[in-house]
Amino acid sequence: MYILKLKPAFKDYLWGGTRLRDDYGFDSTLEKLAEGWMLSCHKDGENTIENGKFEGQTLSDVVKANPEFLGIHGNNFEYFPILIKLIDAKNDLSVQVHPDNDYALRVEKEYGKTECWYILDCDEGAELIYGFNREISSEEFKQRIEDNTFLDTVNKVKVKKGDLFFIEAGTLHAIGKGIFLAEIQQNSNSTYRVYDYGRLGADGKPRPLHIDKAIDVTKCTPPDRGTDPEGEEIKCDGYTKQLLTKCDLFHVERIQIEKNYVSVADEKSFVSVLVTDGSGEIEGMKIKKGDSLFIPANYGKFEITGNIDLIMTRV
Repeated sequence: MYILKLKPAFKDYLWGGTRLRDDYGFDSTLEKLAEGWMLSCHKDGENTIENGKFEGQTLSDVVKANPEFLGIHGNNFEYFPILIKLIDAKNDLSVQVHPDNDYALRVEKEYGKTECWYILDCDEGAELIYGFNREISSEEFKQRIEDNTFLDTVNKVKVKKGDLFFIEAGTLHAIGKGIFLAEIQQNSNSTYRVYDYGRLGADGKPRPLHIDKAIDVTKCTPPDRGTDPEGEEIKCDGYTKQLLTKCDLFHVERIQIEKNYVSVADEKSFVSVLVTDGSGEIEGMKIKKGDSLFIPANYGKFEITGNIDLIMTRV
């Protein structure tokens, strides 16, 4: 058993920028790097292993052959439980909504999508759409989509570096231009577009909308939760730790290491480590900004040293 280094899968959606290449040093033939799927067993963007005896294999094949790597909590899910991305929104994303588990499993044959966003960087004045600014009926929602006035009812929120947003399934949302963030989500790619600013896809045609499904699943209310974090920063000798969010799907922390940090991958869950800045070592392996690591459940104690910021996720 060892710590697996993951090779991301990249997406070149039309709203993406180049920060994943320019700031993080990722190598890709794609012109735009809108998303890097940093922890993924999803069929639409698989990670492969870059080190050790599993090198060249997909993460999904490795965990399928070694289910103990997921831990007790991880094995409670029918599919690999989470997907983690880095998202570079040079331009606005479509206004969209994701279904919950019941609807998605019935209609899409995969999980629904509850997610959280941690703002890593943003332009001054950048904002996102997060739910509605007041409660409306489904009928009004449909009518406003048809007459192109529904943006008058959405809740727009200005963001700053370090903000955390919890996006429960059914919440209308959109990442605005100039935002760079980490997304921790359920392992799902079910997205229903409501509005796309009249843009054309690579085929020269408007990208499809999914109005009927969106109306089925959207909660036409202000968001249930505001910005997290739920926990204050805890300063310790060698590092600072902060709980970003915790729910029955994932537990997410931000760790800023000045010298060293010791933690444990126990029998309950694997640990995802996403390096967002700096460089250092984990158990003797050099790591740097942009690296994504999978630590199997039951690995035991591990130590990270250096001057390094990271997001640590468990299920």
